[in-house]
Amino acid sequence: MSGDHVQRDVADDQDAHEDRRLTGVIAGGSARVLAALAGAEFRRYVTYRQATFAGAFTNTIFGFMRCYVLLSVASATGQVAGYDASRLVAFVWIGQGLLAVVNYWGQQELPERVRSGQVMSDLLRPVDLMNAFLASDVGRAGHAMVTRFVVPVVAGIVFFDFYLPGHAQTYALFAVSVLLAVLVCSACRYLVALTSFWLLDIRGMQGVWLLLSGVGSGLYFPLPVLPDWLVTLLWVGTPLPALLQAPLDVFVERGGTGHGLVLVAGQVAWLAIMVGLCRLVQGRALRRLVVQGG
Repeated sequence: MSGDHVQRDVADDQDAHEDRRLTGVIAGGSARVLAALAGAEFRRYVTYRQATFAGAFTNTIFGFMRCYVLLSVASATGQVAGYDASRLVAFVWIGQGLLAVVNYWGQQELPERVRSGQVMSDLLRPVDLMNAFLASDVGRAGHAMVTRFVVPVVAGIVFFDFYLPGHAQTYALFAVSVLLAVLVCSACRYLVALTSFWLLDIRGMQGVWLLLSGVGSGLYFPLPVLPDWLVTLLWVGTPLPALLQAPLDVFVERGGTGHGLVLVAGQVAWLAIMVGLCRLVQGRALRRLVVQGG
């Protein structure tokens, strides 16, 4: 082999190594930026002390109302859709704690930024619009987990016969399920927010989202009280049960650990589907923005 060939091979190897190094730097930098966004959102919500206290108090009051209603049904029938009294208590109070964590009705800043044109500055940043949205929402959920989640759950444990998982792995599986629920819900809300690229006012879309997500996710009642065909349709055809019903069933160990793993796997699948759908719609939205002269 000639010296020129050797030099070219060495140069190619160096270029390839440099490309891999730069790729790693960019990926690492993006990860640090996303972590910083999550941390900033966490610190932002720390400043809202009165709102946090009011929200936790309200969720606790409604928890007592929901719990007594379901327990009255259980006292007459012995159980509700396969949940005994202690599991119903845990279902209600863990659900009340997760309301602010999963956050169906979170503040949507993106539609307003689209209307005002400020979204252009977001698009010029070195972080993808959807990734920034999800990272910020994870930071918000982290704050809610250490504040809004704790108060209702403690109230449920103190005042009621509260079901606690009998297996240590259930707690780890529940934590994973909650994180997936937050991400799936964030992707759903981001998809709703993207409609602002086509609509001048998305309050109608948000109203439809809140109605469907509340009914189809287990927010108002355990989904197994519905007809079997409708429950199957919700689980297979929509991401809604992955928002609340899945982590609640994991916690109360409905169907055992094996069933819990199936629920988490379903959440992973819906997260992949929703992220792919958000990517598709985001691409079309940005093309529409360019066509409109944005």
